[in-house]
Amino acid sequence: MRKITLNIATTLDGYIEGPNGEIDWCLNDQDYGLTEFSEDTDALFMGRKSYELIAQAGLGFFEDHSIYVFSDTLVREEQLGVKIIRSADFVAFVKDFREQEGKNIWFFGGANLLASFMAENLVDEFLISVHPIILGGGKPLFQSGKDKVDLMLINHKSYSSGLVQLRYIIPPKFDLSMLDI
Repeated sequence: MRKITLNIATTLDGYIEGPNGEIDWCLNDQDYGLTEFSEDTDALFMGRKSYELIAQAGLGFFEDHSIYVFSDTLVREEQLGVKIIRSADFVAFVKDFREQEGKNIWFFGGANLLASFMAENLVDEFLISVHPIILGGGKPLFQSGKDKVDLMLINHKSYSSGLVQLRYIIPPKFDLSMLDI
């Protein structure tokens, strides 16, 4: 099964964008492992706002990926080369897509879409790049969820810029009732 990894930048205080949608705080002075990560993925999942952001800036790392935008407002005919997934179809689409042959899936954003994926247990791994800045406000990465989610740190890396990359998984749950004790 293909793995879905959220790979996203956040501030130390947990924001993915500033109060006015700004992302000018993101460090881009080096690769930060993005090339290597990108080579292990061939599909990109994102929300409308994230798509519009990267479409303006140019596809860059994403141009060799199949792009899937989860939106009920984008018009299919206007988005050449991008597949639009409607909210009514998203769970069935994602579950089916994960079973198809291919590399892993890069979940790029945003926060509302992440909350929907988390509610359906559709994120396997979190690669969070924590930037050395406190914004004090903006859009938080994690929207209020109804359940606690335990994470297991499987790797971390720090860079000379002060950026720290944290890789987490949701640890598998073992049902002890399955044991014949």
